[in-house]
Amino acid sequence: MTRIGQAVMLLHGGDREEARNRFGELWAELGEAGDAFHRCALAHYMADTQDDPGDELAWDLRALTAAAGLADEPTTGDRTGGRADGGRGDGDTAGGDGGDDGTTGGDRGDDGTADGDRGDGGGTGGDRLAEAREGVPGASSVVRAFFPSLHLNLAADYLKLQRPEAARLHLDRARDAADALGHEGDVNGVRAGIDRLERLLRGR
Repeated sequence: MTRIGQAVMLLHGGDREEARNRFGELWAELGEAGDAFHRCALAHYMADTQDDPGDELAWDLRALTAAAGLADEPTTGDRTGGRADGGRGDGDTAGGDGGDDGTTGGDRGDDGTADGDRGDGGGTGGDRLAEAREGVPGASSVVRAFFPSLHLNLAADYLKLQRPEAARLHLDRARDAADALGHEGDVNGVRAGIDRLERLLRGR
């Protein structure tokens, strides 16, 4: 996580190419059997370095796959390191037009998603990954906190790709997942992102 954090600092500082290179090296080191939490965080941030919306979607789907692996783990306390098998693999199998789940949070913005590296979004997806590893009691609690922003990012990805039905699917899942959290954790930013994306989707 220290090395991921160093690359994130480069990303937030505007050096997207170097951040992308470092994330790529870390991803190669982790491999498909790497720690699911680390893969989720890494894929989430890697999505924010992509220039092509299709590539962004692919990385958000990888983040979802890793989160699904976390969901399959037993509850073990804080998420600084346990292993996971990784769920469904890297492709569109985790989301798609009618996928099983959603994806992570993100430093997106123009289409209403989480934080705002790329526009005027306003969520907390990126910070949520960092906060989760600091001691949320139980993997299940961490995973529940991930899924609203994961779905929200997927919805934004599909909207960029002119796939409104898929965007609607994941936006609805983002809202359901956020509602399920109630007041658990900091989901207000994600809810605000959901509302913004809802307005964009209706406008289109």
